[in-house]
Amino acid sequence: MQVGFGVLGPVAAWDAAGGAIALKGPRHRAVLARLIIARRRVVPVTRLVEDLWEDPPPGAVGAVRTFVAALRRALEPERPPRTPARLLVTEGPGYALRPQPGAVDAWRFEQAVTGAATLPPADVLERLEEALGWWRGPAYAEFADEAWARADRSRLSELRLHALERQAAARLALGLAAAAVPGLDAHVAEHPWREEAWRLLALALYRTGRQGDALAVLRRARTLLVEQLGVDPGPALRRLESDILHHAPHLDPGAAPAEEPGATEDRSAAVPSVAAERVWAQAAAAYDRTVASGARARLESTVDLLRSLAVTGAGGLQAAREQRVAAIAAAEELGDAELTARMIGAYDVPAIWTRVDDPGQATRVVAAAERSLAGLPPGTHPAVQARLLATIALESRGTRSARGPQAARQGEEIARGLNDPALLAFALNGVFMQTFHRAGLAPRRDEIGAELVALSARHDLTTYEVLGHLIRLQARSALADFAGADAHAAAADRLAERHELPLVSVFTEWYRALRLAAAEHAPAEAEAAYRAAATRLGGAGMPGLERGLLPLALLCLRLRHGRPAKADERTDWGPYEPWTRPLVLLAQDRRSEVTAALHRLPDPPRDLLFEAVWCLAARAAIAVGDEETMARAHSELAPAAAELAGAGSGLLTLGPVAEHLDDLATALGRPR
Repeated sequence: MQVGFGVLGPVAAWDAAGGAIALKGPRHRAVLARLIIARRRVVPVTRLVEDLWEDPPPGAVGAVRTFVAALRRALEPERPPRTPARLLVTEGPGYALRPQPGAVDAWRFEQAVTGAATLPPADVLERLEEALGWWRGPAYAEFADEAWARADRSRLSELRLHALERQAAARLALGLAAAAVPGLDAHVAEHPWREEAWRLLALALYRTGRQGDALAVLRRARTLLVEQLGVDPGPALRRLESDILHHAPHLDPGAAPAEEPGATEDRSAAVPSVAAERVWAQAAAAYDRTVASGARARLESTVDLLRSLAVTGAGGLQAAREQRVAAIAAAEELGDAELTARMIGAYDVPAIWTRVDDPGQATRVVAAAERSLAGLPPGTHPAVQARLLATIALESRGTRSARGPQAARQGEEIARGLNDPALLAFALNGVFMQTFHRAGLAPRRDEIGAELVALSARHDLTTYEVLGHLIRLQARSALADFAGADAHAAAADRLAERHELPLVSVFTEWYRALRLAAAEHAPAEAEAAYRAAATRLGGAGMPGLERGLLPLALLCLRLRHGRPAKADERTDWGPYEPWTRPLVLLAQDRRSEVTAALHRLPDPPRDLLFEAVWCLAARAAIAVGDEETMARAHSELAPAAAELAGAGSGLLTLGPVAEHLDDLATALGRPR
């Protein structure tokens, strides 16, 4: 089991499925944090005692050993008694934590920032947006006052500020000056002594047509530095001020970069891009001049911008998700329930994948939506309530809570009573996400997709028309109608190309790999297609889809062609690890452990891979004769007897569910 550790925020640990590991009390977390800071080196017990207590009690050494023993049980629950620990080890006079490479979020963050130094701007932006998203709060948050954490906290905080500035510089290099301004404005307000941040903000303002604001920013920076620190601005700030005053050509956002020798110029292709950027810059500048800084209209306009950002790809979805939570918090601070409700409900971005990308953010959005519902004044238009209910249904997907289906039904009922096609499309998206309470519901989802396509085509709701086609692609795949699924994939691709929706092709490319996997004769070709499709996931901003998906798809491909799972403990199965582990144990000839692993299986999430993971469990149970698990799998899978296992995801398949049911019935001695 690969354990992950987090120190970019409160100290935390997660198991291979992404679930939080209980770390008991604050001193347990302090021991873990102190060992992470040591970076795999041994920390003597005496040093741990000194760091944990200002005035150590008589039994301090024994207490540290108790904390370590408890941490070991939490981090390696499957380790047999009296066998050596592999993660939190004893060496010489103390202890060391030996996590796998990349298991600590702070170490990954350092590698990402360092590695971005030599990348082109587009790749820098993608990498840093992902890396900055790993921060959950101040580093080692609960140990801010501890001397042993101070140096690492300071170093990581400085690195984060540097990454934010590198991110802004990449946006400027890509012609995204207007998008860089809000983040830089907040950055200099929080860290007014960072000259590079002031420089980037002034340059971004200049490039959006706000020369006066750019010069005002530079004057503000000079005043702060002189009056508060007694120093003059550095040469970079002084040079920028002079360049702005003289309209230096290299500051022009439309200035062409130097061409490489032999490069072919295509001015006809370049002109629309530059013109579009200038229109954007001028419109943004006019908005800033016209709409007051604290106006509530700015918050509502922010949601409109985030909706567009969420479908752009290249990190836009992740950035939109993060800023959405901040925007909701800002609205709640104003104490206006109707404004907050509009802010929450206006983010009607279509969703196709049934596992949320950030469970913590989803929980916060649901909580805010519930608070808004409770606080709506009498007379509020029912559409506001319907949007909040649809939001709850969407953000509750994959859970086993009764609230999600209830909210979906209520939102749909209200939406059908109003003449608002966009609202009905949003509500239907929530209904779709709550149609996974049992197996075998592909026909119902196909009906939802068909209604979405027809409704959206009539009312020019492009993104929901795409969603409808993707839902039908999944449903027709589950029903083994690949000709129908092909037609919906092609329709989705046409709309995506026409309306610049790059994330759509992530799903259609995976679907085409599934088509090859469903064939009986092309395993090598299917594997190559899956590996190619997996490269599209990095940076797409959909971690709920990305982690563990490629290994799972390849495992299903192997099983379909009569080959066992690979016996590789290093494979990152992501959230699918509990269901793949019994098959990995079989491949390692550890049959005695398989039944125990099967009996530890949690209830599968209510999502698009519900049938697939039950089929994985069924195969392992048949192999070891585990009748309890076989009976349960048969009961869960029976409603999907007419479907292809896993194909409803549009990503992978384990073949006809009926074949798995026959195998289970034979093993249980039941009639087939």
